[in-house]
Amino acid sequence: MLFHEIDYKTLSPNPFVLLHENWAVVSAGNTESFNAMTIGWGTIGVMWHRPVVTIYIRPQRYTKKFIDKMDLFAVSFYSKEHKKALEVLGTRSGRDGDKITESALTPCFVEGTVTFEEADTVFVCKKLFGGQQLDASKFIDPKLDSRFYPDKDYSYIYFGEIEKVLARS
Repeated sequence: MLFHEIDYKTLSPNPFVLLHENWAVVSAGNTESFNAMTIGWGTIGVMWHRPVVTIYIRPQRYTKKFIDKMDLFAVSFYSKEHKKALEVLGTRSGRDGDKITESALTPCFVEGTVTFEEADTVFVCKKLFGGQQLDASKFIDPKLDSRFYPDKDYSYIYFGEIEKVLARS
């Protein structure tokens, strides 16, 4: 087995480094069909008395179709040596070609969802909330809209309960 379960309360990596500097991958699907994309935005915390991860996905991203369809998704974290692979997942569309093969990451299926063997840590998440799109009229700082959404392709928000945390064995 590639991974073993750990208690989320024992996590020690800084979530700001994990998401903003190292990036992460969100993946969803099954053995017949799946997709993944790199994320650099998200939150890790507590909502509704549950450990959660919040992800944001733009409407045109192919992975959104899989997140919407499935009950589970994975958020996985990698060492910096995999940055090039994560660049591929973040800049190519699975709709247009086989970016998974191009990334050279190895898909594996754990706990009812898909992730990659090269991950250091994997959050297996049960979708709790999803499909609410950011509303430009609610931005307090209007520079956020102009800087991050010049095409008005506002992200959709998803909350996933962290059901399991898996660490590389």
